[in-house]
Amino acid sequence: MRRLTETLPVRAGLALLPLLLAVPALADDQATPGAAAVPAAAAAVAAKLDSGDTAWMLTSTALVLMMTIPGLALFYAGMVRKKNILATIMQSFTICCLVTVTWMVAGYSLAFTNGNPYIGDLSRFFLAGFGANWDKAFVLGAGADGATPLTVPESVYMMFQMTFAIITPALIAGAFADRMKFSAMCLFMVLWSLFVYSPIAHWVWSATGWLGAGVFGLPGAADFAGGTVVHINAGIAGLVACLVLGKRVGYGSENMAPYNVAYAVIGASLLWVGWFGFNAGSAVAANGRAGMAMTVTQIATAAAALAWMFAEWGSKGKPSVLGAASGAVAGLVAITPASGFVLPGPSLIIGLAAGAICFWSATSLKHLFGYDDSLDTFGVHGVGGIIGALLTGVFAFGPFTATKDAPQGVNIGGITQFEAQVVAVLATLIWSGLISFVLFKVVDVVVGLRVSEEEEREGLDVVLHGERLG
Repeated sequence: MRRLTETLPVRAGLALLPLLLAVPALADDQATPGAAAVPAAAAAVAAKLDSGDTAWMLTSTALVLMMTIPGLALFYAGMVRKKNILATIMQSFTICCLVTVTWMVAGYSLAFTNGNPYIGDLSRFFLAGFGANWDKAFVLGAGADGATPLTVPESVYMMFQMTFAIITPALIAGAFADRMKFSAMCLFMVLWSLFVYSPIAHWVWSATGWLGAGVFGLPGAADFAGGTVVHINAGIAGLVACLVLGKRVGYGSENMAPYNVAYAVIGASLLWVGWFGFNAGSAVAANGRAGMAMTVTQIATAAAALAWMFAEWGSKGKPSVLGAASGAVAGLVAITPASGFVLPGPSLIIGLAAGAICFWSATSLKHLFGYDDSLDTFGVHGVGGIIGALLTGVFAFGPFTATKDAPQGVNIGGITQFEAQVVAVLATLIWSGLISFVLFKVVDVVVGLRVSEEEEREGLDVVLHGERLG
């Protein structure tokens, strides 16, 4: 049997080679247009609308939207200084608006139509064709080998995925808090949504994506609700952001304590509740898999909060309120890719690992390398996402993958699945890191990235928005 260390670099290199050699076209003339009415070739793939599933997905969509506004907005706002609270809330609110329109215009089409293995086509540009089957069940990837019949309308599926597309770039804002121009933030988020988020979502979650299908003998990447697509993606982009922008004025020498930890805890609590829509909703049905995803999400989150709390208690002498909240978010992040694949026992292990390791990454690792990841986007989301993605390959439970052709499921946990997870992690880190760097440089040339030192000292609330808290 070949050793993992011998085969993994070769497989990872081969898997990433197409990305480095060619830029995929926005449309493939030979590909079947994406998820529209079911063509004749896919007639055998039947889909039937289910009112219960649809109701659950509408609820899940609202829960995931709540994660950004007000959840993430309050979580981040509570961790900055008083002079930047309104500007921080405004970032989450504005990103919600910007990505909604971007997703409607092109993002959804690029992510979830068939296209080619690297990007979707433009058959859903401006949501074209939505009027044809608005009250019918949707077949994801109709006409492709990996077509999946769903029991909800396409409008509901599109909206659910929109809320994921909204929160992912919003997470990045935590890395550059207190110092980025509002105009630069707006331009970057639109570009990043189109050139980074949509392609990676297509790779992993579309019917034709190369990571979801598996490459060079490896199984497809297992990412139930966004370990690669959301958290690693946002985490590495956040690390690039704080490196490109540089440290905050006074970082390391001035007091930058959070102004209102209560806001942060309320925000984290809203994230926790909303995350049930995030993870359990990713079953796209009200079924047993959704129930298990909800169960393991709760267990992992509680375990991670305790692990962070006790790690901090042991190293610093006191368990902080903000630490417990941050640990809970780390657990939510790590269980996300595994939530539809693991049983309660492994979820406890994932949560404990995430809490302890993310505490280390948000404190010791950050200080070791000296980067100013203001609100620990990389330390929590990047590192937590990597932990969850890799441990999914270790603990995945085969029966959760049962299909008509494989009623006992596929035994996806093991060395080959772990290798597939490593490839997915590397692909996400490389693409998101590289393209995020390029986009930051482009935005810097067009509008400039950072406010002046004087403006930063005065505070972004007044400088960027002409308002302040009383």
